[in-house]
Amino acid sequence: MPMKWRVAAIIFAVLSAQAQGTFQNLDFESAMLPSVPPGQSGGTVPISAAIPDWIGYFGSAQVTDAFHNDTSLGAPEIDILGPQWNGGPGIIDGDYSVYFQLGEIGTTVSIAQSGTVPSGSQTLMFDAWQPPFATPFSVSFGGDPLFPVVLSSGQSASGQAYNVYGASIASFAGQTGQLEFTVYPNNYNSLLLDDISFSPTAVIPEPSPLALTGIGGLLFALYRRIAPKCQ
Repeated sequence: MPMKWRVAAIIFAVLSAQAQGTFQNLDFESAMLPSVPPGQSGGTVPISAAIPDWIGYFGSAQVTDAFHNDTSLGAPEIDILGPQWNGGPGIIDGDYSVYFQLGEIGTTVSIAQSGTVPSGSQTLMFDAWQPPFATPFSVSFGGDPLFPVVLSSGQSASGQAYNVYGASIASFAGQTGQLEFTVYPNNYNSLLLDDISFSPTAVIPEPSPLALTGIGGLLFALYRRIAPKCQ
């Protein structure tokens, strides 16, 4: 292993030891990577240097490497997009965003980290973008699915569109487990991710009266269709 990656691995181990159970590097700004010229790839780098505190997976197999300022042309990949990146998609916020690519191989791509949800947390929030027609990604904690909804939309300084998502995390506040983001096989699938945080505010909206009325109307229409068949 080159000396620069040995140093990066040592720093990563120290940072992990200091974490004391709390989630770290939720905005992906802790990347320990050399600068690269504009428009050039940083090549393959250890995933521990690309996204410290996180683990990557292709299916159930743990990933050891990531792409730096580069994207895959057909294979599943986890990419760290950072300074001097001028391709697509763009960076959502700060210096770095993480990009999941499915490629042509039918496997899931995930990143995960174990930690403790801060006491009093109500909502898990994050920024993300997927291309049109993509299969929805999933988020889980301790193996239990969370159900993110779009709270708002925005555009980054780089011109990259994204959505702000929120998912209720209140039932897991104070618990320790693995937080995981997963993308599923599909020809269009990829996911750009950034700015994960835990909020003490419950921001997931309750169904509006209009929405509840619409649901009631659909149920009534369904009843009218199936009731004669049951007689």
